[in-house]
Amino acid sequence: MTVTTNRLVLALPVLGSLVFFGCGGSAGHSEFMYKNLPVADGTVVAGEGHTVLFKGSPLVLSGMGIKVGDLLRDVKLAQTDLSLVNIVETKGKGKVRIISVVPSLETKVCEQQTHILSEKNKGLDRMVELITVSIDTPFAQKRFAEEAKIANVTFLSDYRGADFGKTYGLFLKDPHVLARAVMVVDPSNKVRYLQVTPELAQLPDMDEAFSVARSLITSG
Repeated sequence: MTVTTNRLVLALPVLGSLVFFGCGGSAGHSEFMYKNLPVADGTVVAGEGHTVLFKGSPLVLSGMGIKVGDLLRDVKLAQTDLSLVNIVETKGKGKVRIISVVPSLETKVCEQQTHILSEKNKGLDRMVELITVSIDTPFAQKRFAEEAKIANVTFLSDYRGADFGKTYGLFLKDPHVLARAVMVVDPSNKVRYLQVTPELAQLPDMDEAFSVARSLITSG
């Protein structure tokens, strides 16, 4: 059994356990049925020792942390074809980028967050790169995109070692998933907006992220 196969086998129980986050469901809809899910108010600080909640229970973030004003840091993620790409060097380099971070696409909150990114951006997808990062395997991300008919989002997987999560302070060591977040990055790779949802079961304010991204385009 290869190293990659071992990682995938080990990942299966992790992915199966993600129904814990109250987000069970699949993305096999040609016309996604949006639900009235709560949107988080405010943000928490990314990085070691800070916490997010799941239904009131704290989960501790791990990693260096990142904040508005910081530059993106080099870290490699897997694309859906298993090739690696540096988050700093994605196809949208030199443009505004919106990076949506979710615990798992196999959940209804994460599913809706990704559909909002793809379908509710009011034309931003023609001017910015839309990115979704999760700890799902590249195979699961590819299947999700195909079933959900999402072609305007770059899917990047942190399954290999949660290096993105650790580098950006968004890794939840127990239960080995990423926190829920959205960040907007300007053409110079500077983080101009960041929300880490205080409650994992709530959506980030995607409309605010879209507004910031649009303001960066118009001001540029």
